Amino acid sequence: MRHLFGFMLALVMSAALFFGGGFGVWRIGALHGVAHALTSVHGLLAVGAVLGTGLLLGILLAAPGVSPLAAGLPGLVLLGWSALVVMHSRYALRFLPLPGSHYAAGFTTMLLSGVLGLIGAAMIIPLVVPSRWRRRYVDDDFDDDDVDVPAALGLVP
Repeated sequence: MRHLFGFMLALVMSAALFFGGGFGVWRIGALHGVAHALTSVHGLLAVGAVLGTGLLLGILLAAPGVSPLAAGLPGLVLLGWSALVVMHSRYALRFLPLPGSHYAAGFTTMLLSGVLGLIGAAMIIPLVVPSRWRRRYVDDDFDDDDVDVPAALGLVP
């Protein structure tokens, strides 16, 4: 069940990277060169979108109770997409969802600059950490008073 929830979080993370990260990067790029642009309402919304996406990514990477699929699956997709950019950039841009939108423009900027490859490499780290695949069990039924160690070892006559 934990990994099914992790798969759903992977879909949420993918959408946050595309919509939040894409919009934020596009808006920051559009405001580049304008004096005090990032302190305006539009600039703060763009910075907030990028920070919110980064915060979600940080939680999925650091929280030990979250399935490693939540960050790992989008990370594998980003690495594959970045490899496709290196091999055949024309094909990689053909697979972008919502072509012509502001989200796709920002996502393309991140993809072609290599930022998504870097993020993807960081996102697959939980996949190779063995402790992230195991659930942490807490056994509250055990009571130390139930076990009499000297009697169990045969030391009591």
